[in-house]
Amino acid sequence: MSLRISFELSANDVRHFREAMRKARNTVKDADDTEILDAARSLFGDVGSTRVPAYVRERIDRLQAMVDMFEDTEWKMSRSEQERILSALVYFCDPEDLIPDDIPGLGFLDDAIMIELALSELKHETEAYQDFCEYRRKYDAGFHFRRDPKVRAGKLKARQEQLRERAARRRERDGGRNIF
Repeated sequence: MSLRISFELSANDVRHFREAMRKARNTVKDADDTEILDAARSLFGDVGSTRVPAYVRERIDRLQAMVDMFEDTEWKMSRSEQERILSALVYFCDPEDLIPDDIPGLGFLDDAIMIELALSELKHETEAYQDFCEYRRKYDAGFHFRRDPKVRAGKLKARQEQLRERAARRRERDGGRNIF
């Protein structure tokens, strides 16, 4: 049996997470991207070897997917998009955030909320990336006589441009709102 629990963040709650994200963004400006990514990978491994609630596992899996997007050399991200992901990772890696991570069952609740907020900011971009990965997978799986790397690169670039334009239109349609 599963139980669904919903809650609403008050203006003060959102203000807290905005302040935490502001601090995380300042850390990103002074840190090395690789250092942040390595710390996150280490924590992903630690969390993977422990028992965490499904709601946390789902968010961590989605954060790992954002790291994949960040590191995908065929998917070029803007620095702003990269900094949003890195900021979520900085918060995730801080063991002394709002709820200390070592509290069983609840320690990653604030991390899950922050990840969800970061994901909502990059919703259209992550959807575009998922579509890009699917296109690339199908392209690479298809039969191509004398596969030419330049042709492949051109097709992937064209598809990426289409998907980025779609993400921009959707973001504009949504009013370009940012939570942070």
